[in-house]
Amino acid sequence: MNETLTKAVNNGLASVPAVTQYLKSAQSLGLDYRPLLAAANIDPVLLENNNKHISGAAMERLLALLIPASNDPCFGLHSARFVEPASYSVLGYISMNCSTLRMIQAKIPIYEKIVGDMGVTSIEVADGYVLQRWVCAFNDPLVRRHEVENVLGSWVTYARNYLNFDGWDAVWFEHSAPQNPALLGDYSELFGCQVLFDQPANGIRVREAVLDLPLPQANEQILQTLLEHATALLAGLDKNQTVANQVKNILRLMLKQQAPTSQIIAQRLGMSSRTLQRKLGEEGTHYQDVLNELRLELALYFLKNTALSLDSIAYELGYAEARSFYRSFKLWTGRTAGSYRATL
Repeated sequence: MNETLTKAVNNGLASVPAVTQYLKSAQSLGLDYRPLLAAANIDPVLLENNNKHISGAAMERLLALLIPASNDPCFGLHSARFVEPASYSVLGYISMNCSTLRMIQAKIPIYEKIVGDMGVTSIEVADGYVLQRWVCAFNDPLVRRHEVENVLGSWVTYARNYLNFDGWDAVWFEHSAPQNPALLGDYSELFGCQVLFDQPANGIRVREAVLDLPLPQANEQILQTLLEHATALLAGLDKNQTVANQVKNILRLMLKQQAPTSQIIAQRLGMSSRTLQRKLGEEGTHYQDVLNELRLELALYFLKNTALSLDSIAYELGYAEARSFYRSFKLWTGRTAGSYRATL
C-alpha cells in the first residue's frame, strides 16, 4: 500500500458520522459494541457529536474488533445500508445541491478530508467510461476489504436514495470474491449492476455521458453556503497541519475569478500578513508558491477530468485573463494546457 496513505491514516482523522454508520449496523445485529469502543480507546461521549473526529488509527482498531464480533462475512457491505447525508458530514449535503454528477466528482477531492483520512478518491476517464476510484489507507487486510466494500456500497446506496441516480455500469473490487458463492447475491442486491472482483482498482464505473445529466434537487444558493462552511471546517481540521496547507484550503473556495491577496488569507487565519509570510518562510515556501501549487494541482485535475474550456479553467483558477493562465501552465509544465489535454 502507498506509504503516503499509510501515514495519512496513522496521523489522520475519521469523522464521527463515518464511525457511527458501522455502529448502527452492529446495533442492528444485536451486537453490544460498547466494550469494543473501550478496547479501541474511543470515548463514547465523543461519538455523540457529529462535528467531532477520532483518529484514523482508532477507527481501524475499532473495525478490527467489530468485523469478527459481528459474525457477518459481509459486515462492511451490509453497513452501507445505513448511509445518510450526515455520513459524509457537510460533503453529503454539498453533493445533494450539486447540479450534476460531474460537479460532485469535482468537489470530492477538495472536501473529502472532512469525512476523514481513510482513503483517497480519484476520477479516471477512458473510452467513454468514468471510474470513480477509491484507494483505502488502512493497513489490516480484513479491515481494508470491509472498508472498501462499505465505501463503494455507500456511494451507490447514497446516489440511489438521495440523488435519484441509479445508472452505474459496474463495480470493481481489487480483492477476490467471497469464498461462499451464496454471498454473491448480497452484492447483486445492493449494487444492482455488474459486480467484478480481482480488478486492477476499487471503484464504481459509469458511462461518461450520464455525468452531465441534471440532478433535480440542486440548489446553487444553498451550495455556496455549504462550500463556505466546508472550507471553514477544513481550516479547523488543518490547525495541526502546516500553514501552507491551511492557506491552500482557504484558497480553494476563494480562488474563483480572482486570486485573493496574502493579506486577505492572513485575515482569515487570524494573523497579520507579515506573520503569515514569516510562518510560510519557516516552512520553506512563500504565498505565491502555495498559490501556484494549488493552481497547477487544480488545472491538471480540470484538464483530465472535466470538459471545461481552457478559458473556463482560467476563471476557476482566479485568472483575470485566460492568457495569463496559458503562460503560467507553460512555465510550470513546459507544455501548453491544450497539448496536455490532447495527450490524455
